[in-house]
Amino acid sequence: MDKGFDCVVIGGGAAGCFAAIEFARRCPDARVAVLERGSRLLAKVAVTGGGRCNITNSFGDVKSLERVYPRGHRLMKRLLYKFGPEDTFAWFEREGVELVTQDDGCVFPRSQNAMQVVNCLVYLMRKLGVCVMTETRAVSIVPDGEGYRIETSGGIIGAERVIVTIGGQPGGRGYSLLDGLDIDVVDCVPSLYGLCVDDGGLKELTGTVIENAVVSLTGTRIWAEGPMLVTHWGLSGPAVLKLSSYAARILSERDYKADIMVRWLTGDREDIAERLRELASGASGKQLHNVYPRKLNGRLWLHLLRRAKLDAGMRWGALGGGERNRLVNVLTGDMYHVVGKNRFKEEFVTCGGVALSGLKYDTLESRSHPGLFFAGEAMDVDAVTGGFNLQAAWTTGYVAAQGAAGV
Repeated sequence: MDKGFDCVVIGGGAAGCFAAIEFARRCPDARVAVLERGSRLLAKVAVTGGGRCNITNSFGDVKSLERVYPRGHRLMKRLLYKFGPEDTFAWFEREGVELVTQDDGCVFPRSQNAMQVVNCLVYLMRKLGVCVMTETRAVSIVPDGEGYRIETSGGIIGAERVIVTIGGQPGGRGYSLLDGLDIDVVDCVPSLYGLCVDDGGLKELTGTVIENAVVSLTGTRIWAEGPMLVTHWGLSGPAVLKLSSYAARILSERDYKADIMVRWLTGDREDIAERLRELASGASGKQLHNVYPRKLNGRLWLHLLRRAKLDAGMRWGALGGGERNRLVNVLTGDMYHVVGKNRFKEEFVTCGGVALSGLKYDTLESRSHPGLFFAGEAMDVDAVTGGFNLQAAWTTGYVAAQGAAGV
């Protein structure tokens, strides 16, 4: 058994690599190792943000952390004071990764290339002497005196401190290495995915983008707002991805069969009714399909007229009060049945993981096992799309490393 490691990080993703770098910097004479079951480090970082790497978010438009961290917002509120988005921005720019902030708050490398981030982290680990073991699966963690014995697919490794940053899998798979430690793990279910809707009218709108829609899960108070994309299989885009995050557990319990309501235009019902009256008064002699709210396009408008059971050739001036009400109903509460979920590109996010109640908030150390720390997706912390998940990785990796180093 190799007992020479001062710190072993299990998981070679964003949180794991960041934690290894930060620990090695604080303890320059320490032996640090990263175990990664896959063939390469940072595989998800390489594809996040469509291969551009949405490295963080400015948080400028975030009014409540609960809206971006459905699980773990109280923990993140505390930890972001230790290492927040401004720190992330400064950290990567100091290492030569120049960043840019978009109007929506998303932060990307100026190169628009995720591999610049991957290469930066890999270079720093190599420079700091971190031992990287790919294709090495951690099987179990066993307390051994003042340290831990880690059984891996390649043998036994000893460590004084361990930082676990593994990603969760549906059903809790992946946490078997914690068996015997009596650590509470919240069951993992998928988060951040598109919703499959079997509706022929929607399929004809494939590629349509709605700049700002509101999507809600019927029978609940769960809703999300933002851009929405119509695809050949249903609905996606930030609004839908956020809804899937907020409702991750409920949708899982319902086997991804549910009814959702789409508000195609923002504003209350009376406001939208007034806008339609204004359209009618200014275009009384024109047909319905030729005049419509500017935030919608012609194809979508025809679809909505059909949903309201209105003749597209009708003149606006002939539109009666009952017919106008049907149109308002569709614009403010268009119902669709979800028949399944669709994975969001190559990225995969789950909610669930090690229960936060079992961790010390200031260090992310296990309350029952001194020297055992958790970070990133290993914990029951996850976020909506927009750079918030990676920020959680950098933040928790930093705090866990700081705790493990004892500073």
